[in-house]
Amino acid sequence: MALLPIIWAPDPVLKAKCASVPDVDDELRRLMDDMLATMYAAPGVGLAAPQVGVLKRLIVIDVSDKDKPRSPLQLVNPTIVAVSDELQIYEEGCLSLPDLFADVERPRAVTVAYLDRDGEERKIDAEDVLAVCLQHEIDHLDGVLFTDHLSALKRNMFMKKMVKAKKVRANDHAA
Repeated sequence: MALLPIIWAPDPVLKAKCASVPDVDDELRRLMDDMLATMYAAPGVGLAAPQVGVLKRLIVIDVSDKDKPRSPLQLVNPTIVAVSDELQIYEEGCLSLPDLFADVERPRAVTVAYLDRDGEERKIDAEDVLAVCLQHEIDHLDGVLFTDHLSALKRNMFMKKMVKAKKVRANDHAA
């Protein structure tokens, strides 16, 4: 498994809408494995394909506790088919916006339809942190970042921090 470079905001690829995956093949399974390895190494609990420069509707998630066995989910063409009326506020972060966190309000529970690693149709009912993670990662597939759920003032503040962080990172790599 290869570790993939994670794209940092602001970057136009993170604002692009991803294409549906026509079928699940060995190449896609390798990409999912690489995405999981990248997510674990980061470390994070979710990663969407556009975050590694691939504009396909594909996400990987693992919200299992650190002291428990890993329990990865690999979702191809995920679609939210139902949401709860009850909302929750959860502090979100993102591997594409390192070290930035903000409270985001989302439905507390969702049902997601998707294709699994073998191309089989599945549905998952999720609540709390898994529901948040699913919604966050599916947003990425539509070019939406968690900062898009914030006020314009806070979003602009975050993007200014990211522009500065990217410049520092570029200078560090050039040195």
